[in-house]
Amino acid sequence: MKHLFFLFAVMFVSCSHQSKTSTKNDCDGSPEYFLLRPEIEKAFGYSHAVKICNDIKISGAVSMDENATPTAVGDMEQQMKNCYADLKKILDHYDASFDDVVVENIFTTDMTKFLEVAGYRNEIYKNNFPAGSWLGVNELAFPEFLIEIELEVHID
Repeated sequence: MKHLFFLFAVMFVSCSHQSKTSTKNDCDGSPEYFLLRPEIEKAFGYSHAVKICNDIKISGAVSMDENATPTAVGDMEQQMKNCYADLKKILDHYDASFDDVVVENIFTTDMTKFLEVAGYRNEIYKNNFPAGSWLGVNELAFPEFLIEIELEVHID
């Protein structure tokens, strides 16, 4: 009986050790930075995403073009769609999807308009909604921005 217990303990430790060392996402804890629009992000002093191991933090996406000019001015729904389009580009870079999003925080300067179009999120999150907050704010980086969406992602 003692030998059986010892054999089981050795197998358990061996299996535990093996699963920890043979994962496809070995990680040394070093951050990996991603710039969606390098010139803009360098000028404003931020990275659009930072990945550490299996977690990705994505800075708030806003509705702007490649020159940092606000787009869809005055149109909450189109600005939201533009935010999600940029977020998808970042997720694609990491071979992730909106199914991997665990936290979504939305900042808006007009909560009433946002609530009118928030149903669009059903097209983004088809399986489960992430945790998160919807926050009404006085202003965003540019006065034309009505919405900003930031994400936290966990990939296996």
